[in-house]
Amino acid sequence: MKNKSPSVTIYDTTLRDGTQGTGISFSVQDKLRVAERLDAFGVHFIEGGWPGSNPKDAEFFEEAARRTWKTALIAAFGMTRRGRVAVEKDAQVRCLLEASTPVVTIVGKTWPLHVTEVFGVTLEENLAMIRDTVRFLRDQGRRVFYDAEHFFDSYRENADYSMATIRAAKEAGAEEIILCDTNGGSLPSFVSEVTRDVVKVLGCAPGIHTHNDCGMGVANALAAVDAGAAQVQGTMNGYGERVGNCNLTTIIPVLQLKRNVALVPHIDQLTELSRFVDEIANAPHNIRAPFVGSAAFTHKGGLHVHAVQKLARTYEHIDPELVGNERVISISDLSGQSNVRMKAEAMGFPLPKGSPEVARVLEEVKHLEHKGYEFEAAEASFELLLRRLLGKHQPFFELEEYRCSFLRTSTDKHGENLCHATVAMNVNGKEIRTEGFGGGPVNALDEALRLALRPHYPVIETVRLNDYKVRIINGRRGTAARTRVFISSTDGSAEWGTVGVSGNVIEASWQALVDSFQYAMMRAELAKTAPQ
Repeated sequence: MKNKSPSVTIYDTTLRDGTQGTGISFSVQDKLRVAERLDAFGVHFIEGGWPGSNPKDAEFFEEAARRTWKTALIAAFGMTRRGRVAVEKDAQVRCLLEASTPVVTIVGKTWPLHVTEVFGVTLEENLAMIRDTVRFLRDQGRRVFYDAEHFFDSYRENADYSMATIRAAKEAGAEEIILCDTNGGSLPSFVSEVTRDVVKVLGCAPGIHTHNDCGMGVANALAAVDAGAAQVQGTMNGYGERVGNCNLTTIIPVLQLKRNVALVPHIDQLTELSRFVDEIANAPHNIRAPFVGSAAFTHKGGLHVHAVQKLARTYEHIDPELVGNERVISISDLSGQSNVRMKAEAMGFPLPKGSPEVARVLEEVKHLEHKGYEFEAAEASFELLLRRLLGKHQPFFELEEYRCSFLRTSTDKHGENLCHATVAMNVNGKEIRTEGFGGGPVNALDEALRLALRPHYPVIETVRLNDYKVRIINGRRGTAARTRVFISSTDGSAEWGTVGVSGNVIEASWQALVDSFQYAMMRAELAKTAPQ
């Protein structure tokens, strides 16, 4: 059962235009998984790809045709017939029909410069290409959307011909006319002006497709909606060619939460969806992305945290839960007592305002940050520090010593390098010595540490390192510089970060590694005593 059409529809082109972005690639199964999540989220149209361009997109449409979609309609993308070729004989147009989608979106040329100099056809033939293709697809029972490529660039130079192209598409039966800022060079005032002109001439609401080359992708889409546009095309996380497309994770909440435009039923799943798509695309999460970034509702300055503690909306334009995000109180050398108190309370340790414990924690954090530590991305290390300072931490083992060795000889040129590590520690009153091997010293230490702890703490089996980052803090000291190591870990249900700092990269890595395992074991012990 399809939802009733809202005043604005969302057309997602992540799986087609988004894949033109540098570093973005999806398998067929990836595309199907993303499409299913977009459908569950509530977008109205999902553009699956260009079936005439590659076998992968053709296979996607075959699979998509076998599935039932709850909310979205699947669209195939293509272009107008070639010049001087009958539409029914155009192989690319036939591929669009074979995709068996209810919606077909075709792109056509608007800019006279592009028509004559790139396509090599007359302006009149271009209009015929548009009319013939739209009419043919409509006669075959498809809903047709028409993307007017380079519309805004063309409008600057020849408004009359630009209007003639979209009028041709409309008269031939196109259901939606989408104005494309293909080069991403337009500004909101111009987009607004042109969109109003189109509404007057066509007598109907167009759609808008913007790129972000001037950083205006979202602003231009919003300007078009304000001027009468009724469809917004874009991509999740702003993926797309060059610097990307209109970012749907920004424009959707702007329209729905700021303009009260009914768009999607599950906007509280937006953050989860954004990170899911990043994960499938193997793309780094943009922590500073509006609404969905992990830093979008992070408060670091002491004065800000103090205000948020009393009244959140003093420094938050919406409740983060509306988009499925969360408030984060960051600990750093800029922190005040409010940061520490809110952080401690969230960890189960409410501290009175002005208490000596708060002052002691704050003093230690600032001391450590001066030495090079950072706790913003290492909340697990901060919680362990807090517990130690409050006398609430019980170490799970005591280190006696560790050693690493690496031997390279002239015969190793084509062989595997292997590091060896030994760890001696006391675990539950028992002296344990283990050794590990790995491609590097940290890998070898990790293996030795796991061998020592696994028999006593089974949770270690589930701990996996997601990421390992090394940063030189004071590089001007050359090889004597201090090193900061961040480690990101997970046990399958949660993810945490730890930090270590030393003049020795192995020691800094060891600190972060030990904190990671200590945190995992602490979580497991707390889970045992938690009320069921």
